[in-house]
Order: sequence, then C-alpha cells, then structure tokens
Amino acid sequence: MKKLLNNTYSYWFLVPAGLIYVTFFIAPTFMSFFFSLTRWTLFDWEFIGLENFIMFFQESSLKVGFRNTLFFATVTALSKVVLGFALGLVLTMGIRFTGFLRSIVFFPTILSIVAVGITFRRLMHPAHGAINRTLALFGISGPNWLGNVDIAMLSVSLVDVWRGVGIATVIFIAGMQAIPRDYYEAVSIDGGGFWRQVWHVTVPLSRPATNSVLLLAMIGGLRTFDLVWTMTGGGPGFSTDLIASIIYKQYQAGFYGLATAGNVILFFVVAAIAVPLFWFLNRKEVTL
Repeated sequence: MKKLLNNTYSYWFLVPAGLIYVTFFIAPTFMSFFFSLTRWTLFDWEFIGLENFIMFFQESSLKVGFRNTLFFATVTALSKVVLGFALGLVLTMGIRFTGFLRSIVFFPTILSIVAVGITFRRLMHPAHGAINRTLALFGISGPNWLGNVDIAMLSVSLVDVWRGVGIATVIFIAGMQAIPRDYYEAVSIDGGGFWRQVWHVTVPLSRPATNSVLLLAMIGGLRTFDLVWTMTGGGPGFSTDLIASIIYKQYQAGFYGLATAGNVILFFVVAAIAVPLFWFLNRKEVTL
C-alpha cells in the first residue's frame, strides 16, 4: 500500500507539464482541424466543409512552394549531416583549442533566426554587401545572391546550414565519443590507417547520430518559415516561397480558415515524409 501511494504521489508531478502540453499543443491541434473546415474570424465562424482545402490546392504558387520546400529541406538536411560529421570528426581528434573551436561552431545556433536573416540580407546585398565587396577585392564579380531567381533558394539554404550545423556537430561529437576505443585499436592492429578506421568504425557506429541529425534537419527544413521570410519574403517572384510562407501570406490577407487548412496540409506533408523516413533509417539499428 505504501509503495502504491508513493507511485501515485510521484505521478502528480507530471500534472503541470501535462496540462501545459494539452493546453498549448493537443488542444490547438484538434482546434485547427475543426477551424480548417470553417470560414472564421476572431469573433465568428461558419462551417464550409472541404472548401478551404480545395481553394488551397488551387493556389497558383503552391506547386512552386512544394518544390522549394522539398529542395530546401533535402539540401539543408544532407549538408548538415555531411558537415556535422566532418566537424565532429575533427573536433574529437584531440587537437589544440578543441573547446574554443567547438564554441565557435556552435555559436550560430544560439543566434536569433530573425537576426541571422536580416544580417545576411545585408551581407548578400549585390552592391553594398560585405560578401560581394570582399569578392571584388580579388577581381570577382559577385552575383545577386537573393535577387537572382536561379540561386536565391540555394543562398538561403546555405545560410540555414551555417546556422544549424552546430547542433548536428554536437550530436555527432556525442555519438563519436561513445564509440569504444577498442574498435579503433583492432583496426589499427590489422594495419588499418586513419581513413580505414573512419570508414569501418566511425561511419557505421555513428549511424544513430546520423539518423537523428537527418530526421531533425528534414523536419525542421519542411517547417521553415522565419529565415526565408526575413531574407527574401518569398521573392524574387515566387522563387523562394515555401509552403509555410504561402500560409503566412494567406493569414496576412485575412483568409484565416484557408491558412488553417494550409497548416493542416503542412502537418500531413511533414508526417508523410518524417514517419517513413524514421522507419527507413531505423530498420537496421547499429549497436555497440
């Protein structure tokens, strides 16, 4: 009986967190499903069925938004995996000033996304930006990073990688430090050098870290809005419009029900990609 009371007592500590989770996540989620079927304002609503979803799929820029979103998520996720692994490998080799270098790599992660977007918008200015001015010192004519429809999306993607690779690096460092040294010693005894140790030990045994980075980066990329909006506003034209920025424009125009339907669609898009990806990445888990 005393044990039962103690267990019940400990569960009460979960109540505050549970209430916060239900209030700010579960309830709004179910409310969004309902209001996506309505035409609503702050003071009134009217049930209209699937009309919002039909209108959303008729949005002229939606095809471009889907393509840009998939491109952005894929490029940034793969880049964070590759760069995060490389930086993690370097920063676990016992080089000098490792702590300082880790701080430098992680520093962009703690910056405000809006601040980063505004800063790089100025740095990438075609005439007055520091990037093109620096290139001009070497006789190179820099492009219009954010005004050229062919490279604007790639430019924003590179900024997102710069800001987010710190988290990926930390995850890889944790994964690499958990690998027992015995494996490296065994490869070394067999005559394997550094790169053979990396390929046969570090790469396969870092798979849990790789899976985590890839999945988190992919989900984050599919949901991205603030960085793209502060850097380009979706322009030039619709060249950097994402699904999230299309939804925001609908909110701006006062089409709240239509925008809510867009959020529901985005939720299912993320789930349709993230769930199979999670299953695929974890179907053969590598254990130590």
